[in-house]
Amino acid sequence: MIRIREAIVVEGRYDKAALANVADAVIVDTAGFGIFSDREKLALLRRLARARGLVVLTDSDGGGFLIRGFLKSAIDPALVKHAYIPDIPGKERRKKSPSKEGKLGVEGMGPDVLEAALRRAGVTILGEGDKETAPPMTKAELYALGLTGRPDSAQKRAAVKKALDLPEKLTTNGLLDVLNVLVTREELAALISSLPGPPRS
Repeated sequence: MIRIREAIVVEGRYDKAALANVADAVIVDTAGFGIFSDREKLALLRRLARARGLVVLTDSDGGGFLIRGFLKSAIDPALVKHAYIPDIPGKERRKKSPSKEGKLGVEGMGPDVLEAALRRAGVTILGEGDKETAPPMTKAELYALGLTGRPDSAQKRAAVKKALDLPEKLTTNGLLDVLNVLVTREELAALISSLPGPPRS
């Protein structure tokens, strides 16, 4: 169990129950798409974000990214961190059939996976010393590494996401956010240089 300063937002009560076994934190669920019309809950999330920061942890399917995108546009991005679970095929025990995309959601993740996702998001863990951080990487650096603006950039980004166990639907901006807490510049450069090159004709 890790004690986290930020409040954490998840999609539903089963996600909340799973996360409560991992994190001692304020955990708020969006009631799925209910957050789109729930002004009071959105106001609460904004207050929590201002008071202690917010971590968004949604499923890695289309619905999860829709909710994440809504929260990104509704809450000051400077107050929000994003945690991502990996794409793992499967079905939660309580469900009769898999989700539309056939991926496990937050509730289906093991405690170690959830803790790793939170740590990668750069949450503030109470009782652990703060580390010195380098200035964040920029989009210009992603371009220099071939992750944007090149014919094979999408393929490279997909390979980096797969290597780092990140969701395939993660946008380029989202990937940049995650890379800034997950790897150093040197580690990213080494990872990219280890990727297989395009097939030669």
